[in-house]
Amino acid sequence: MSKQFDVIVIGGGPGGYIAAIRAAQLGKNVACIDEWKNITGGPAPGGTCTNVGCIPSKALLQSSEHYEQASHHFADHGITVKGLSMDVAKMVARKDTVVKQNNDGILYLFKKNKISFFHGRASFVKAVENGYEIKVTGAAEEAITGQQIIIATGSNARALPGTPFDEEMILSNDGALRLGAAPKKLGLVGSGVIGLEMGSVWRRLGADVTILEGLPTFLGVVDEQIAKEAKKAFDKQGLKIELGVTVGEIKTGKKGVNIAYTSAKGEAKTLDVDKLIISIGRVPNTIGLNVEAVGLKLDERGAIVVDGDCKTNLPGVWAVGDVVRGPMLAHKAEEEGVAVAERIAGQHGHVNFNTIPWVIYTSPEIAWVGRTEQQLKADGVAYKAGTFPFLANGRARALGDTTGMVKMLADATTDEILGVHIVGPMASELIAECVVAMEFRASAEDIARICHAHPSLSEATKEAALAVDKRTLNF
Repeated sequence: MSKQFDVIVIGGGPGGYIAAIRAAQLGKNVACIDEWKNITGGPAPGGTCTNVGCIPSKALLQSSEHYEQASHHFADHGITVKGLSMDVAKMVARKDTVVKQNNDGILYLFKKNKISFFHGRASFVKAVENGYEIKVTGAAEEAITGQQIIIATGSNARALPGTPFDEEMILSNDGALRLGAAPKKLGLVGSGVIGLEMGSVWRRLGADVTILEGLPTFLGVVDEQIAKEAKKAFDKQGLKIELGVTVGEIKTGKKGVNIAYTSAKGEAKTLDVDKLIISIGRVPNTIGLNVEAVGLKLDERGAIVVDGDCKTNLPGVWAVGDVVRGPMLAHKAEEEGVAVAERIAGQHGHVNFNTIPWVIYTSPEIAWVGRTEQQLKADGVAYKAGTFPFLANGRARALGDTTGMVKMLADATTDEILGVHIVGPMASELIAECVVAMEFRASAEDIARICHAHPSLSEATKEAALAVDKRTLNF
């Protein structure tokens, strides 16, 4: 007889392992199935985020930022460095250590919360009385049964049609994180988040980086003013960004990769690079789930169809994270995982999509929450805008990084904050205050009246709030 569980979570990424922990906290008998493997074949829970996404990319970004500071900016502080060199292999090894620490941390949390962990691929077998039978294919094959199933299988990198990833010359996020040396010439198709972050890493380490973007605007989802400010910074750093291009044939050979493309002006061009990163988005991952066995409904994108509560068309089956609608963000998956676990336990879990923050961990960082100025215009919303540059912030001057600004958008009548957009130092941390403010429907005046520590980067947020009412104090 198969093992019986109250809740089976398929996938051990941010949405899955968090859902499993919350369900266990609520008294459920929980199993989590995940197939990620480390280099020795052992379990590596954490999904794309921990293994080939958020965590390793931040480790490499940090290392490359240290190198750039030592190369170009330490002298400004009176620090002289002689014989500076970069050991890329050691940098990558440190990244691998950080990843393993996170993998092991999740396994510890499973043990702490008495969650049964199964290392292997999960697939539906059939519906049974009061639940579903799930097959786990790993070192050994076994079947388990769950009353409630939470699918959190994440997403995969989208390949260009006719150009599959080989992870040697044509790279997804996985291959981009495993480069053993900085390529002399690096190409990127698409200015997606991972592409920009990896382009930034290897540019700092000496690569000549060219980005080919099909859209006529740079970072079209970002507030236009913020995107323009970011592009100016990237141009100054030496990132070559071509917009409005149409990519044609891509050929690989002994000398590298040749990309044929048409420029925005209609000119036929070619680009020769040593490595090419494809960063054109991600697709929901339902590979091997055997959804046909139980009639689980997918949409035209291959995503699992869910309602506002993450319920699928099947009773007792839920889905969260990248495999469903909405932004493909680790923290969005976590919030959905918690909400579903609470709904299963009879509580009222809630996720507010309007206050989910977005971050691009380039230098400068880009972060935002709420609507952009162009969205407010399109929606016919009367608004007020306030901006404050880091150039006028004392802490930013002391840091030696005054690039960018904070921009706040508020309702013209009620002064409620509708969106906050930041490009500059530590934007990923500064945005949290704005998320809290919007969650509690604060006004710009509320932020303007709150005492912020001096000197701190957060003062720029307060000043942007003051700017909404045209009364900045330091600019």
